Amino acid sequence: MSAPETPRSSRVPETSEFAEAPENSGPDGSDEAPSRVTSKRPARKLSWQRLTIVPAMLVVLLLATWLWFQQADLDPVSENALSNGQVSQALREQIELTVISTFFVLIIAIPLGILLTRRAFRKATPVAMALANMGQATPAIGLLALLVIWLGIGRKAALIGMIAYAVLPVLSNTIAGLKANDPTLLEAARGIGMSATGVLTRVELPLAVPLILAGVRTALVLNVGTATLAVFGGGGGLGVLITAGITNQRMPVLVLGSILTVALALLVDWLASLVEVLLRPRGLDL
Repeated sequence: MSAPETPRSSRVPETSEFAEAPENSGPDGSDEAPSRVTSKRPARKLSWQRLTIVPAMLVVLLLATWLWFQQADLDPVSENALSNGQVSQALREQIELTVISTFFVLIIAIPLGILLTRRAFRKATPVAMALANMGQATPAIGLLALLVIWLGIGRKAALIGMIAYAVLPVLSNTIAGLKANDPTLLEAARGIGMSATGVLTRVELPLAVPLILAGVRTALVLNVGTATLAVFGGGGGLGVLITAGITNQRMPVLVLGSILTVALALLVDWLASLVEVLLRPRGLDL
């Protein structure tokens, strides 16, 4: 004889009390879909203020300078100092000095900073930092004078002086950025089989990028200002207009050289700030 069937009302339900609700049901069992919480990575912080305020200030400054020159009474000495494309030539030389010196600063300071953070060369860090500090602690005009005595008058002496003056911020920031990396991250990278070069290029340097870029930005602004002193070594630049305005006591020439130097420094700093935001690794924005 077969066993009696269990009444339909006393059967155990097939789903347990721990079973998950359907995907399209709400937390209260209704058919409404729950609102999904998604974590969005913050966008790059290139706001309209960052993109427009500094250029607008530069436009106003240069426009005001141009309007002032339109009504200024220039004597023959001032006209001679500003004619025949001398202003554009001085500005071009200033930009060339800044770009060339910053390029050599980067190819010297960043590799040297990486080398000094390796175990085999860490003992040389105090010596290298002392030399870099000496380069910046020495007054720029005095350093340039010594280089002119050694190398003679020309652009070479001016460039070497600018490079020596701007190495410190990039070198110190590169060392600080690499030393600030979390050792557990480096150990984890080695643990998954990365080589020393892979850890450096894929972990250490990306994490140190913000500090390195801050040092490069500082070096750029320093080089713009130091390039005005290149005129004393025969290097040209906007210092030609400034010294001509001082020696000849011509205020329009002095004002133009000074305003162009300030505008160039602000423009370079603004461009460097944009690059600093764009090159920042995305993982660091979390």
